[in-house]
Amino acid sequence: MGERAAGPRGGGGGVEDDGGLHARSAAFSGHTLMPARFSLDGENTSPPLQWDEVPPGTREVALVCEDPDAPGGTFTHWVVTGIPADVNSIAEGSLPPGAVEGRNGFGERGWGGPRPPVGDEPHRYFFRVYAVDRPLDLGPEPTAEDVHAAVRGHVLAKGTLVGLFGR
Repeated sequence: MGERAAGPRGGGGGVEDDGGLHARSAAFSGHTLMPARFSLDGENTSPPLQWDEVPPGTREVALVCEDPDAPGGTFTHWVVTGIPADVNSIAEGSLPPGAVEGRNGFGERGWGGPRPPVGDEPHRYFFRVYAVDRPLDLGPEPTAEDVHAAVRGHVLAKGTLVGLFGR
């Protein structure tokens, strides 16, 4: 990943409309601070997310949330695969029927909220939503790397929302 997007470490903007899906959240806007309840020190609940209707031919939607600003390199906070093509949102703290949560960078399944080092500039959390043309079939504990490899060459549309968090 390693990309630099708008925000405190880049200029302007909020949502990266990088491929046809407008990803957004009712809890925060692009390149703004996420509420503390989503953090590991808060309630550690996953944020609500929405995206545009996927294009025809979509067989599955996948989601990956990563922090490229982590001291040890890109850190995975959430992996969700198996999201049905007719679903265009995830409610706060829940999953759509049929969706599968993978392992986060903390070694646990599901959402692992932000917990950047105290005193760091706010880190960026990239929520990437992919509409793909085939079932990914990644099993019960997919990783971010699994998703990135599986979607390559199969993305019909994608969208990115960037949230910020600092302590």
